[in-house]
Amino acid sequence: MRIHLQSAAIVLCTYLTGCSIIPAAGPATSDISNGHGSETGKGNYNIEIVNLSPAVIQHQRAFRTAHTFSETLGTASRCGDTLGVGDALSVSVWEAPPATLFGGGEAGMSDVPAASRTTTLPDQVVDSAGNINVPFAGSIRAAGLTITALEGTIVKRLAGKAHEPQVLVRLTRNAAADVTVVGDVSSSTRMPLTPKCERLLDALAAAGGVRQPVDKITLQVTRGAGAYSMPLDSVIRDPRQNVPLRAGDVVTALYQPSSFMAFGATGKNEEIGFEGKGISLAQALARAGGLVDTRADARGVFVFRIEDSRELDDSSASSTAQGAAKKVPVVYHLDLKDPAGMFLAQQFEMNDKDTLYVSNSPVADIQKLANLFYTVVFPAVSVGTQFK
Repeated sequence: MRIHLQSAAIVLCTYLTGCSIIPAAGPATSDISNGHGSETGKGNYNIEIVNLSPAVIQHQRAFRTAHTFSETLGTASRCGDTLGVGDALSVSVWEAPPATLFGGGEAGMSDVPAASRTTTLPDQVVDSAGNINVPFAGSIRAAGLTITALEGTIVKRLAGKAHEPQVLVRLTRNAAADVTVVGDVSSSTRMPLTPKCERLLDALAAAGGVRQPVDKITLQVTRGAGAYSMPLDSVIRDPRQNVPLRAGDVVTALYQPSSFMAFGATGKNEEIGFEGKGISLAQALARAGGLVDTRADARGVFVFRIEDSRELDDSSASSTAQGAAKKVPVVYHLDLKDPAGMFLAQQFEMNDKDTLYVSNSPVADIQKLANLFYTVVFPAVSVGTQFK
């Protein structure tokens, strides 16, 4: 009888192992490694399994560098020195003596000869067609010109009518060259651009600064049809990212705390926040409490991510990922049994909403099976022995 019960116990253990009903926090290392292109749930998911290597990390760094403000928005200054629709202008005209056309005007400034005359016209607003009107000069195109160019145009129009005219144009209201600042700032505002060439941080200062901690804010600059984002603290730390702004730009301060989820054989299974400047995989493992050495498989450290297909290294991604798909599910695999894995973990950057998973060691599953045997099967063997 005892032999039959022991045989039954062995069969039960084999059955439990084969059916994979041993309690676990997630898939085993082999399950993930063999899951390339598998079908999951109700849809087909071509999952990319990417083994971390120096080439993969170098490719990702190059991709991220190409998407910084300095690369996407440029560092060339195009200041707000051209006029546009809605700008208000003050036009003053001087005539050398004897003044003939504007002779009835008020006397000019003290350093101008007494016999010369100056006339200051009422403020001219650049109309929807881009023009202003100057007496005796007619309708003049102003939109798209600099102030100096407009002064020269007015002088040419007055030549032969006024006696040696000189023209001074001042911008009294800048309505065309401005930047809109919105989001999690103290006061949303429209900041006029001047020949000073205001930059990104100037716009934030004009809006009274951000209302949340700097390391929790993401800056988004919308220019034309494109929108580009970077963490605020990265812009502060790298002066190259404090790029010059252009007319029509929209600067948005977004309160977006970054975090990742930790599961499996780590010290903590929870959502863990991190700074906007980012953290490495090594730092993420440390914040998750490290690997639980009694059950963790150091060969099975994984980062699950929905990735931009362009960020995948061509040598590691399948043709499906390199095709038309813009977002693909990717699992990055790290082997910490290899000493080189420690250096790769320090260089691999975590993304917001990544999932960090450490699988159980096969030995831990065997231990669970042994515990299951002693809690379920062994009592049955003991009862059978008593009735023998």
